[in-house]
Amino acid sequence: MDHLKINPVHQGVGRKNELTTPTIAAAERLNDSYAQWECNPRQLADLEMVAIGAYSPLETFMGYDDWISCIDSMHLVSGELWPIPITFQLPKGWLPKGKTKLRLVKSGNSIATMDIVERFEVDLEVEAQSVYQTTSEEHPGVKALYNGGSEAISGPIVFHEIPRQYTEHEYLTPLDARREFEARGWKTIIAFQTRNPIHRAHEYLHKVALELIDGLFLNPLVGLTKGDDVSAATRMKAYRVLLENYYPANRVVLGVYPAAMRYAGPKEAILHAISRKNYGCSHFIVGRDHAGVGDYYGTYAAQEIFDQFPQEEIGITIVRFEHSFFCKRCEQVVSKRTCPHDSAHHLVLSGTKVREMLSSGQELPSQFSRPEVAKVLIDAYKD
Repeated sequence: MDHLKINPVHQGVGRKNELTTPTIAAAERLNDSYAQWECNPRQLADLEMVAIGAYSPLETFMGYDDWISCIDSMHLVSGELWPIPITFQLPKGWLPKGKTKLRLVKSGNSIATMDIVERFEVDLEVEAQSVYQTTSEEHPGVKALYNGGSEAISGPIVFHEIPRQYTEHEYLTPLDARREFEARGWKTIIAFQTRNPIHRAHEYLHKVALELIDGLFLNPLVGLTKGDDVSAATRMKAYRVLLENYYPANRVVLGVYPAAMRYAGPKEAILHAISRKNYGCSHFIVGRDHAGVGDYYGTYAAQEIFDQFPQEEIGITIVRFEHSFFCKRCEQVVSKRTCPHDSAHHLVLSGTKVREMLSSGQELPSQFSRPEVAKVLIDAYKD
C-alpha cells in the first residue's frame, strides 16, 4: 500500500479549524536496509506530540538548520517562534554509514519508520546552556540531553501507530479538543498545566479564570517526569475526584498533555503555550516557576520571557498569576495581590514537603488540599 506521512497542519486560534488527524500507514515489510532503534520514553513522547499535531508546525524531528536557528534565535528557519530543539538523538557512531532508513520501535513493536535525509552532530553543551541556562548534569533536563547522544538524525516519518503512553479515558488530540470546544460553544478557552498533584491554590486560579473565560481546559502533563514526581495515574485520579465534587461540568474539559518534562523553565513555558494554541486554546495560565526545577530560574522568569515577543507572534494570550496560598487571617486562598497579611499567616507547602508528609502517612491540611484529593494521594503512597 502507499504510505502516507502524518502532516499536522499548524493552527492559530481564530483560524478556520483545519487541523487534521494523522493518517497511519500499515507496518511495511522491513528488510536489511533498515536499522532498528528502541525508543526511550522522551523520544516516544516527542514522537507522540509530533504525530498528533501538538508540536505543529513540526512534522518530524529538526534538522541542523532548524536546530541552530532555534538555539540562536528561538525561531525556526521559517521564522516561526520555537524555543526548544526537538531532535532525535542517537549515540555518535551508532547508526552505520549508508543506512538511510530507521525503524522506530516501542517494546520491540514497530511504531514508525524514518527516511533519514540528514544526520549531524549536536553540540550538547551549547544546547544545554541555551535551553537550560546551565551545563550541569545536576539539572534533570541537561542530564537527559547528555544521555541522549551527540548525533541527531532527521527525515520524513511514517507512523504505523500513535505511540500513546497514556491509555486512560482523558485523551484528546488537538483536533479532538477543538471539536469538543466548538461543540460546547466556547469562544475563549484557558488551558492549565501542572506536573504536580492538584491542590487548593490551583483550584483558586481555575475559578478566577472561569469568571472571565468561557471554558477551562485542564491539560496535565503525563509524559516522562523526574523519578520523585507523583505518578500520572495518581494525579489524574486526583483531578477526577476534584472535578466530580467542586467544578461545574459544563465549564471544564479534562484531557492529558503527553509531552515529557524538560524542566527548561522559561523556554519550556513558551513551548507549552504554543502547544496549547494547537489544542485550540485562546489563553494559557503561566504561574510561579512554570516548568522550573531547583533554583535555576527566577521565580517569575517563565512569565517575563513572553515580554520579548509581540502578542501576534505568540498567538495565545498569557495569563500571569501571582503565587497563591491559604491565609489563616483571610480564611481563604489568596495571592500577594489580594492579601494584606504577612507570611506568618500563610500556609505554603512545597512539593518536597507534601511528598514527605505523604510518605510518612500524614494528612494534608484541608486548607491546602481537598479531603477527597488528599485521600487519593495518601492511598497512592501506601501502595
